[in-house]
Amino acid sequence: MVCCVIGGSGFIGRHVVQRLLADGREVRVIGRHDRLPIGLDARVSYLSGDYGDRAFLERAISDVEEIIDLAYSTVPKSSFDNPIHDITTNLPQAVNLFQVAAEGNRIRKLVVVSSGGTVYGPAQHVPIIEDHQTNPISPYGITKLAVEKYALMYHRLFNVPVTIVRPGNAYGEGQLPYRGQGFIATAIASILNGKSVTVFGGDQIIRDYIHVSDVASGIISAMESGHIGRCYNLGSGTGLTTNEVLHYISALSEQSGMVVVAEQMPLRTFDVPINVLDCCRLQSDTGWRAKIDFCEGLERVWRWFLDGRAELHGHQK
Repeated sequence: MVCCVIGGSGFIGRHVVQRLLADGREVRVIGRHDRLPIGLDARVSYLSGDYGDRAFLERAISDVEEIIDLAYSTVPKSSFDNPIHDITTNLPQAVNLFQVAAEGNRIRKLVVVSSGGTVYGPAQHVPIIEDHQTNPISPYGITKLAVEKYALMYHRLFNVPVTIVRPGNAYGEGQLPYRGQGFIATAIASILNGKSVTVFGGDQIIRDYIHVSDVASGIISAMESGHIGRCYNLGSGTGLTTNEVLHYISALSEQSGMVVVAEQMPLRTFDVPINVLDCCRLQSDTGWRAKIDFCEGLERVWRWFLDGRAELHGHQK
């Protein structure tokens, strides 16, 4: 069975690819790099191209039975800086994928990876269930929600076998710092580089942090056993403030003789105060469970950075 992972060379994508390969699948990755990216398993079939190019995409997925779409070119901060770019570099490409999938007949499942952290907007109740109102307050969240709406439209009108997954705040080994997304990676890299850690809305922001290996297993569970036409939250179900996360990181850094200097900044306008996800639907439909405790996961990330396997330099902004 051929599974195509669009955006498979990214942070979450690499973990998804490894899990698929371990399950015995033939994996094809579509990415923007000219050649197989460093660190991506050589067993994959890698295609370089724009999945918004209809002719390229038709060739790329002609023999594919499963698709996981992880591609996204922006983050919440960059979408706020340039909302038009957020739309034009993400939405047409996704709609092209749905259109091509609608005209083929091989696809068994198409998983669209959305964002549980942004599509809901300000929480009316927590933990947030999938039927919670969707009123995103960032261009990133609005475009993510538009992609979902198009996906579900193609499902209803053209029987495209779409399932949507909404992950919380993924963290873990392999996440690069200074990308405008991923507080844990950037905080650890800043500490190891002797820089202060910038904290936005430290005690006002609560997020659902989930280790990337649990995200990968959740995405694949949704593909294998999730219902077509449904949305699934994917998180830990537990909320932590940014300052609480920094406290855990500080404890690890102190064990290594490092001092943490934090710069506390106000809550940004595009940050919702609280986002904690109810994942009962995914658990009920697929049997998936998050397995990695936050403290265990954080220690793994700290060791990964400390061992020098992260690019601490050259990604700073």
